[in-house]
Amino acid sequence: RPAFLDPRNMMPAGDQQQHAGQVHPLSTRREMSSIKRRTAEGDSKGPAHQPEGHSRWMYPSQQMFYNAMKRKGWDPHEQDMPSVIGIHNAVNERAWGQVLEWEALHEGTCGGRRARLESFRGDAKKLSPRARLLMALGYAAPFDRHDWQVDRCGSSVRYVVDFYNAPAAPGQAAAIHIDLRPAVDSPQAAWDRARMWAIKAGLLPAPPAVAAAQRMLRAAR
Repeated sequence: RPAFLDPRNMMPAGDQQQHAGQVHPLSTRREMSSIKRRTAEGDSKGPAHQPEGHSRWMYPSQQMFYNAMKRKGWDPHEQDMPSVIGIHNAVNERAWGQVLEWEALHEGTCGGRRARLESFRGDAKKLSPRARLLMALGYAAPFDRHDWQVDRCGSSVRYVVDFYNAPAAPGQAAAIHIDLRPAVDSPQAAWDRARMWAIKAGLLPAPPAVAAAQRMLRAAR
């Protein structure tokens, strides 16, 4: 692993410098997400690209995202970066909403303490078992895969997130399908997946906290 990459998310420290060969300046403004950080209470030192003293994760700027894409060997266009950042931020907000839907199965177990994101790591080449199964059935491969470590009551829970291209609705520039679920790393995770399947299939009533999280997801569409 290159020394400049943070092992918690395989991302470099915040780089706001204009890239060599870049013609047009890009915004260095960063937006605050709604995603709670574990470091909010000083549990651990956050990644180098996250400023200290914030209780929520901060999204990269257009310049940071452009530089990261260049480092990965992609060929981004400067004029596309405002749209790229907008899509990136919206997708992450929706993914976090899905995390909170799953975490609502454990509402009340932490004395009102909300789930917080510890770390994340992207690896598009590492296909999940579900993605491999869907590909064997003839479906397209996800274009990216993330693993999110979430703090639940002081314990670390891993979520797998597969991102798929989806048909865009009229007037939409792009559409992305998010397949997020807890990794089956424990009997509890397997039980959570079975419960959520039964809830969505109408076989079990949704607990109030889960129903509230689902309403919030629908409202955010």
